[in-house]
Amino acid sequence: MITFPNAKLNIGLNIVEKREDGYHNLETLFYPIPIKDALEFVPSTQGKTSFHSSGIDVGGDAESNLVMKALRLLGQDFDIPPIDIYMEKSIPFGAGLGGGSADAAFMLKMLNDAFNLGLTESQLEVYSSKLGADCAFFIKNKPVFATGIGNCFEPITLSLKGYFLVLVKPDIHVSTPMAYSLVKPHAPEYPIKEWITKPIVEWKDRILNDFEVSVFSKFPAIGEIKEELYRQGALYASMSGSGSSVFGIFDKQVDLSELFKGCYIFQDFLE
Repeated sequence: MITFPNAKLNIGLNIVEKREDGYHNLETLFYPIPIKDALEFVPSTQGKTSFHSSGIDVGGDAESNLVMKALRLLGQDFDIPPIDIYMEKSIPFGAGLGGGSADAAFMLKMLNDAFNLGLTESQLEVYSSKLGADCAFFIKNKPVFATGIGNCFEPITLSLKGYFLVLVKPDIHVSTPMAYSLVKPHAPEYPIKEWITKPIVEWKDRILNDFEVSVFSKFPAIGEIKEELYRQGALYASMSGSGSSVFGIFDKQVDLSELFKGCYIFQDFLE
C-alpha cells in the first residue's frame, strides 16, 4: 500500500502567551499544500519490520523516525504483522512545513486502512496527537485555525485553489528553541481569525508571523527572500512556522527558480 503525505503552511503565527509548563500558546492557520513525500509498506520478506528512506536525508536512526513511532504506537493496541516500509522524502525538514508529522499521520491512516483496524478519524487524531502537536492536523488534512500549542483545531472555510505558490527554503537551519526564546508573547493586534476572511491583498502587514522579527535579525537572508517575493508580485508572503522556508502566494504563474539558486524551491498551483 502506498500513500503520499503532504506538507502544510502556517499562515500567520501569533505567540500569545507562555504556559506554566514551558510551552507557548499560539494561534495560526494550517493549510495543506502539494509538496509530497511517498510512503509505502509491503509484507516483510525477512519476518521482521524494516524501514528504508531515500530522497532527502532525514538523518538519525530508523527507530527514531516518526513513521516508526507511529507504527509502534498502533502496535501497542493492535496485532500488526512485520512489514517493510519505504519512504521517499521530498518535503524539506526544518522548514516549518510539518513533513515529519505528515508522514506519521499518513502512516497511521494507511495502517488503519490496510489492516482494517476500524479506527475513526477522531480516534486517529487521538493517536497522532501523541506523536506531535500538529500531527493530528494531517488526519483530516483540511484548513484549520489552530490554538493551544498548535494542537487545538477549529475548521475554517478557506480555499486558495487556483493561486500559485512559490516556496523557497534556503540552506539555513533555524533552531525552534532559539526562535521561541527571542519572541515576546503578546495579544495580536490583528487576529488571524478575523483577517483570514478578508481578500489576500489585505493580508500583508496584518497576518503576521511573530517569529520573523527574531529570525530575520539573526538570518537576514531569510528576510530578503520574503522581500524578493513581494518584489516579484506576491499578493502575500510569509515565513512558515519558525522557518526557514518562506512562501509567496501569487495570482498568476511565475518562474522564480533563477532568483533563488542554491535554495530548495517549489512552484505550483494550489489545489
